Amino acid sequence: MRWIGIVVGILLLLGAGFVLLASGALGRHQAPGTPSETPVPASWLADRDAGRTAAAAAVGVAEPKQILFGDLHVHTTFSPDAFLLSLPILQGAGVHPPADACDFARFCSSLDFWSLNDHAEGLTPRYWRESVETIRQCNAVDDDVEAFLGWEWTQVGSRPENHYGHKNVILLGTGDDEIPARPIAARRGSGTLSGPGLLARAALPLFVRDRRALELGRYWAERAAVPECPDGVPVRELPTDCHESVATPGELFAKLDEWGHEALVIPHGTSWGNTAPPGADWIQQLRPEQDDPVRQPIVEIYSGHGNAEEYREQPPADAVACPEPTASYLPPCWQAGEIIRERCLAAGEPESECEARAVEARAIHLADGETGFLTVPGARGFEWLDAGQCRDCFLPVFDPRPNMSVQYMMARSNFEALDDSGEPYRQRMGFIGSSDVHSARPGTGYKEFERFGMTDQRGLRPGIQVPGITPPVVEPEPRSRPLTEKPGGFAAREIERIASFLYTGGLVATHSHGRSREEIFAALGRREVYGTSGDRILLWFDLLNPEGTRGETLPMGSEATLSRPPIFRVRAVGAFEQLPGCPEHSIGALEPEALDRLCRGECDNPGDTRKRIERIEVVRVRPQIRPDEPIAELIEDPWKVIPCSGDPAGCVASFSDPDFTRDTTYYVRAIQEPTPAVNGATLRCTRDESGRCVESRPCPAADPSDACLEPVGERAWSSPIWVDHAG
Repeated sequence: MRWIGIVVGILLLLGAGFVLLASGALGRHQAPGTPSETPVPASWLADRDAGRTAAAAAVGVAEPKQILFGDLHVHTTFSPDAFLLSLPILQGAGVHPPADACDFARFCSSLDFWSLNDHAEGLTPRYWRESVETIRQCNAVDDDVEAFLGWEWTQVGSRPENHYGHKNVILLGTGDDEIPARPIAARRGSGTLSGPGLLARAALPLFVRDRRALELGRYWAERAAVPECPDGVPVRELPTDCHESVATPGELFAKLDEWGHEALVIPHGTSWGNTAPPGADWIQQLRPEQDDPVRQPIVEIYSGHGNAEEYREQPPADAVACPEPTASYLPPCWQAGEIIRERCLAAGEPESECEARAVEARAIHLADGETGFLTVPGARGFEWLDAGQCRDCFLPVFDPRPNMSVQYMMARSNFEALDDSGEPYRQRMGFIGSSDVHSARPGTGYKEFERFGMTDQRGLRPGIQVPGITPPVVEPEPRSRPLTEKPGGFAAREIERIASFLYTGGLVATHSHGRSREEIFAALGRREVYGTSGDRILLWFDLLNPEGTRGETLPMGSEATLSRPPIFRVRAVGAFEQLPGCPEHSIGALEPEALDRLCRGECDNPGDTRKRIERIEVVRVRPQIRPDEPIAELIEDPWKVIPCSGDPAGCVASFSDPDFTRDTTYYVRAIQEPTPAVNGATLRCTRDESGRCVESRPCPAADPSDACLEPVGERAWSSPIWVDHAG
């Protein structure tokens, strides 16, 4: 009986421990923090604005609107994935709540505006209230850095037909009568980030031996305790403490319409392979019931997760046989066969047997789809070379989905859905950049440094294995193996190669009538905006000869109808070169510990010398007028390349289109002289004379000592000008 009592006691203790761990009772609630009350000096803001005005005058802009720089895609550790990335086991730096984002925007990156966009799928009612209060506190400081409230709607479809992707919601107001009572998330089963079940929550501290693991358990438990809102109930009649979600963009727009508040919806990361199934196609949203041109006027073309701009043809995702490589693309299924062939030959097998195994490996990889890389036992990132990647894109996304690219959106017409005038449905969205940072650091691209702080790169320390985060260690074999069970979470992603496709963040720039939040919001709504890859390049792009006006011009983001060839002018000025360290006001505003923890000892600290604009690239896109028009033939990139003189004062150029015979879209890229950038060479391929990657050195996923700096031409993308043909 004594032994039975001991066993029962042990079981009760284990059960109590399980309950405590699974319920999160041992962890603490993550607080939002308190922003610094020190204002940014008015003299600093005035000098910054004066520098932009003087640069505008140097390129002939007589009465410029204010160019203001911001970041409309910022996550804190209120987001589930950001919380994971903050864990010490992933070489994260611990908690980074909303207050950190406010201080970083003001004293590290020196932005004019920013927004909070934590994943709605992880925001409890308490976290939402704390987010609102932090934004209000940030705006209460008497300076001119505007903080916007928002969230991210994070949807991932299981197949192309139900995939819509991620969108940021930005709210104009912050008062109780100007914002929804709760953020609106993607429906569970559509890419939710709500967290694992009880067993996983209880087991995590056994693998992650750190206090933050207990706090993560508390975070997940708090989220799991929030009930789902009932369907079919008007938004204002729903309980305040429920979790509201919708499955489609159309339903999201309808909910925002019910609230009636001013809000913008910004698609982002559209072409990421990590969050879009193979074959994903923007055509699913190119229809009135899934679009709102007023609420969704702009798209994020660049972020710290890569450039979603460029369209490149790829083999069809539903191919029944692995396609052969081309000069521009190496199919991953093909490279799977090559890896197995090399191993087979090294093992001394006959060539005929190795060829048969290569064919088998391609078929197995193709059948397993996104997790096909796991069918080659023990394959390392460098063995895959540049399979699946864009070889000639600027800082590309990993494993791109071309039919979700911004250029594809511009060229595609939906002939099965009509607009109000009875024409095939098209979209017209302006371009912005942002960071998509997950460490509460808006505008991380001001300097190229700290790959493990200013990008989303994190990595388990070598030799550590955590179920659900890392795939099991498998010894290399000379034969592929079909997966008996597909892993989930981070284990289903090519973490080793993805590390080479994480960059410092981009920026959104507005041509604003003033510095107020209303004027910034209005510029976003009228698409008078542009994106940059992080540098504060100044850019103007205008149509000089709109019909029906006398002496007026139309800025980027405009629409016009012409009966004669359009004439355009572009003006660009390079960003200031950065000085080391931080300006005096940042050093005085933040404690040394905060300056090091947030800014990593380096702030936006512009000198007096500007980088040179090397060239202007003009892209011309002609939207489909027939369903059978190939998309690739409608995108001319670049259509024109205009060299610049290298004058530090900037570059001014004009051009026309004598072949204007149909509706056409034009936008420009201003390219700076090459400078070092984190992951500037992505996989660092050695290429043969034909451009084929014969050896790769992926940026190390777990070693922060390698900054992976390589030169790139930082750039700015103008919003398009849409010119319809009068005929």
